[in-house]
Amino acid sequence: MTTAEKTDQNDQEDAVSPEQVRRGRRTALLLFTLGFGPMIVATIMFYTGWLNPTDHSNNGELIQPPAPLGQMQLEGANGKPLADRFGPEAADPEWMMMVVSGDCGGDCEELLYRARQVNIALGKNANRVNRSAWLGTVPEDLSARWKDEYGSMERLTVSDGESPRWPAGVSPDQEPRILLVDPFGNVILHYGTEHTGKDMLKDLKHLLKLSQIG
Repeated sequence: MTTAEKTDQNDQEDAVSPEQVRRGRRTALLLFTLGFGPMIVATIMFYTGWLNPTDHSNNGELIQPPAPLGQMQLEGANGKPLADRFGPEAADPEWMMMVVSGDCGGDCEELLYRARQVNIALGKNANRVNRSAWLGTVPEDLSARWKDEYGSMERLTVSDGESPRWPAGVSPDQEPRILLVDPFGNVILHYGTEHTGKDMLKDLKHLLKLSQIG
């Protein structure tokens, strides 16, 4: 067999038929649906009460439409964009409670404490929800106690030269809030001192029950 004939044969063997391409696309779509379909359905059910109308009542303030985490220009303790941890390509999807506040006074610390207690109250699901905080200024007393009381809460910073664009209804310089971020990197709910720990816990338990992601 000549070199040219061998090349033609190899090209025929390497060629991918249209049917193989379609089959590959169907497989990729199926894998995506199996992985993220439950999260999409859970979000729709939570917002609309679909298939669960009698028990649908979120206690936190809904953010509509959900705000992408990337618009806040926040970085984690490792100096990398926080938004990179979320989305379909994330290796380990997570939910996150994020306390945001300008000057961290009494109301701010109340929310820090509340987020910690709600996380603990989730029991076996506690590891599905991470906690973080973006705080403009922290009083010396809280700084001294931080490691002992909030050591597992990641401190966030704003990317150099950037200005965070907070979700509608959220203004940390005016009042502290707790933001709830879903595994897709969307801020979907926010809470303040007017909400109890039970309010947050009920919402989180409902979402985690519906979702198999994060």
